[in-house]
This record gives sequence, structure tokens and C-alpha cells, in this order.
Amino acid sequence: MTVSWFCAGLLWGAAFLFAADFPPSVPPPTPVHLASPAVHVLPNGMRVAVIERHGLPIIDLRVVVRSGAEADPPELPGTAQMVASLLNQGTTRRTAQEIARAIDQVGGTIDNGADWDNSYIALSFLSDQTELAYELLAEMTMHPGFLPAEIERQRKQELSALSVAKDDPAYVADAVFDRLAFAGTPYGHPPDGVQESVSAITAADIREFYHRYYRPDNSILIVIGDIRAEDGFRLASKYFSNWKDEGTPSTAGRAVGGIPNGGSPATENTRQIVVIDKPDAVQTEIRLGNRGIPRSSSDYLALTVANQILGGPATNRLYKALRTEHGLTYSASSELDCYQTLGSWESKTFTRTAETIPSLRLALEQMKRLRDHPITEGELETAQSYLTGHLALEVESPDGIATQTLNLMVYHLPLDYWNQFPDELRTLQTKEVLNATRRYMDPDHDIIVLVGNASAFTKDLKKLGDARVIPIHSLDLASPDLERPNPPPANR
Repeated sequence: MTVSWFCAGLLWGAAFLFAADFPPSVPPPTPVHLASPAVHVLPNGMRVAVIERHGLPIIDLRVVVRSGAEADPPELPGTAQMVASLLNQGTTRRTAQEIARAIDQVGGTIDNGADWDNSYIALSFLSDQTELAYELLAEMTMHPGFLPAEIERQRKQELSALSVAKDDPAYVADAVFDRLAFAGTPYGHPPDGVQESVSAITAADIREFYHRYYRPDNSILIVIGDIRAEDGFRLASKYFSNWKDEGTPSTAGRAVGGIPNGGSPATENTRQIVVIDKPDAVQTEIRLGNRGIPRSSSDYLALTVANQILGGPATNRLYKALRTEHGLTYSASSELDCYQTLGSWESKTFTRTAETIPSLRLALEQMKRLRDHPITEGELETAQSYLTGHLALEVESPDGIATQTLNLMVYHLPLDYWNQFPDELRTLQTKEVLNATRRYMDPDHDIIVLVGNASAFTKDLKKLGDARVIPIHSLDLASPDLERPNPPPANR
């Protein structure tokens, strides 16, 4: 009996070790099918898209204006965000409190704001309140009040948020990287503005921006949920057909091809290194990367896979090298941001001050490895499976469906794009990923931003190139050279 139990134990242990070394195979994710919207264009030029989902008695509506922070006046960054944030803060017919009460009484929700390439206002209601949802959405979109008291209240909120953000090393690192990567383009400014610009925005500036860009021919209404397409179009016509164009065309004064009128993109033939000196910091925020691609680029798919392998969610090379193998950080990732006319590819991490240079070198090594050597078939298959499976999570809710569908419409992509995505992803080859990576990743001519205690690492940083050091109290994200001419004294 003892021998039998001993043998059984050996067999169990062997089976456990075998299972640990050879985990069970996982079937590939089932591709998701996303219903294409029914699309109708109103006589005033507004595009209306309806997706029927009758499983739950919910209706989601969203108006998207195809102009966002990239349309900010050069001297007034933050204008798009201010305008969008005020849409639910009173109309010519209702006060902010009356709007909030009308939404709360029927259990609805509201969201509004501005991204780089669009501004939006969205409502989610029970479907028996569909008519009210259309009425409120149309009123806030077409008849905003822009009342002085609400403008000042919103201004105070945004100034307070900026005051907090300017002392956040992660925010500062992201903002400085974007300023350098997008210099000379409509994306070369902080989308939320800076304290000086937010303080300077007037009611006239707000109305001018609204009348220039909030136009039916520059807008999309998307409706998702428990509604028939013909009813969605009928209500859209009822509530939005009276929206008329006012002021100058929405393209007036806009950048062409991603470059401000009369300008050209800023390019650098050498590596740019900018250090934001924060003497009291005990760790360093690290950002490095290059300018990238627009969302409509034919290289988008290959670079999405490359980014997933370098620093995307789940297993990635940056995390493995910096966290798992060397214990230098708790987090390491990369982001492929793609907008209307260009984008960026950025690696991100943070580490203890003393480990700044080793961490930076390891990140650069991983980027060079990705550029110089093909990815493995195993890495490609893992990335393909993750991206296919994750798409299902991104479109499991009406809000997710609206977001993905609107991205297609804003960036002029085919409406069946996401249904074709898994097949196109599956046919991608390692060589295609390598070729795309080599076109857009250049660690020898990249942008490096470090936010931390500069005195602890700038001496060793010289081996990587000439660095510009800016005291954090001198940083001005709206200035062409990132510095205030007469900065306030540093806090002691």
C-alpha cells in the first residue's frame, strides 16, 4: 500500500510538472461580427447612423462634430474642450439645473467633451424615453446658451485641474513628448490648454469656435439600441433638420494635410533629449519614441501588432525586460496614437531616480531589437489572438459600438472595417510587421523626455546625446521652446 501511494504521488507530481511546462492549448478567439449601421444624410448635410440592438430597452445617442482640439486657435489652446464642456451647462431654453433634472428624472446619463479630432455629446436613456433623448440632445447641440456664469464656473474647474496636472510628473512627461512629436502641426499644443490660455478664452471666442465648427455638414448623429432604423431617421429629421449652417465654412482656417497653413512640420535629424528637472522627485518618468502615422495609414495593422508586442496590454517585451528580468519598474508600456493626419509611437515607463539611465537603455534596446529583427511566429500569433479577442470586449456595450463606429466615420474608413479586421490580421506576416516598424521607429533619432531629479542622471545621459534641461517651474507647454521668458522663482 505504501509503495502504491508513493508511485501514485510520483505520477501526480510528474503530471503537474508536465502541465506546468505544457499548458493546455487555447482555441483561437471567435471573431466578432459588428452590425454595419444604416446611414442616412439629412438635407442639411448631417449624417445619421442607426444600429439596431433590441436585446435591452436602452437607447444611446451621440452627436459628434468632426473638429476637436486640432482646430483650437493657435493662441488659445483648450478652446475646443471649453466649448464641448459647456454644451450641457444651459441652453437658450433650459438652465443647466433643468437639463440635469430632466436627465436624472428618467434615469439617463450624459457625457460630453472634446478629443483631438472630434467633439461630442452623448445621452443614454431607456428606450421609452427616446423622444425626450432626441429633444434634449438636439437642444444642447443646436442651442447652447454659453451663459457668462457657466463659462466662469467651467473656467475655474479647468484651471483647477491644470493646476494639479502641472505638478504631476506623468502628465508633464506625456505633454512634453506630444509637444515635441507634433511640433509644427495642429496637434502641437496641449489639448486641454494651459492656465494662461484658459484664463484668456472669452465668450466671443467660444461662440466663434462653435459657429465655425458646430455645423450639420460637419457632424454625425449615431443612434444605437432598441429602435428601428426608420424611426431613428424620422426622429433625426424631426429634431435636427432645422439646424442650419451659420458663419464661415468648417474648413476655413484649418490646417491642410496636418500642417498649419503657411507652415511645415518640424523635423529633427538627431535625437532630441529634454529633461524636466524636478529636484524633489524620487523617481523618473521616461518617454521615448517617434512621430507616427495617421489612422487611415495602410501600415496601421502592422504597427498595431508591433506595438502590441513591444508594450501593449498582456505580455510585452518592455515589461518583461524592465519589470520581470530587472525589477526596475512596476509598469512599462507603449502606445500607438493615430489621428486624422498623423500620430505618434511612444514607449512609457518610470523608475527609481538611480535607475534612470539603465531603464532608458533597456527600453532603447527593446525598440532597436524590434526594428532590427523579425518578431517570432509565436509572438505574431499571440498578438493576433489578443487583438481579435479584445475587439469583442470593445464592442460589447452600446457605448463601445458607438465609439468604434464613429471612429470609422470620422477617419473615413469602410463601415465593415471591424468585420474584416480579424481576417486581415490573420493574414499578416512577420516581414510586414518588420518593414512597417523600420519605416516608423528610429531609436537613434527619437525623442526622449525625462521628468525627475536631473542632477542625479544628466552626467551619464550625455552618452546618449545632448540634453536640454528645463526647470519644472520654467516649463511653458504653450511656448514654442517650452520655457517661460521670465519664470517664477522655484518653490523652496
